[in-house]
Amino acid sequence: MLLFQSEEWIDKWCKRNSLERGEVLTVNQLWELSQPWYGNRLSADFRGRSVEQVAEIFRGAGLKSKFWYR
Repeated sequence: MLLFQSEEWIDKWCKRNSLERGEVLTVNQLWELSQPWYGNRLSADFRGRSVEQVAEIFRGAGLKSKFWYR
C-alpha cells in the first residue's frame, strides 16, 4: 500500500516507475475496509474468511471493481 497526496502524485509515481495505475482508495474507503478486516484478527476464535465473506467486506467498503474479485 502506498499513500499519495493527490491523484496527480499517483500518476507521476506510476510514470516514473513505468507501472500501470492500480486501484485507488480514499482514506474513508480504507477506514471502512480496515474495521471489518482487522477488527477480530486477534480473537482466539478467528479462523480466516471465506471468499464470500471477503467479498462482503469489500462491498461494504464500496470496493466494487473487478480488481477486488479476481
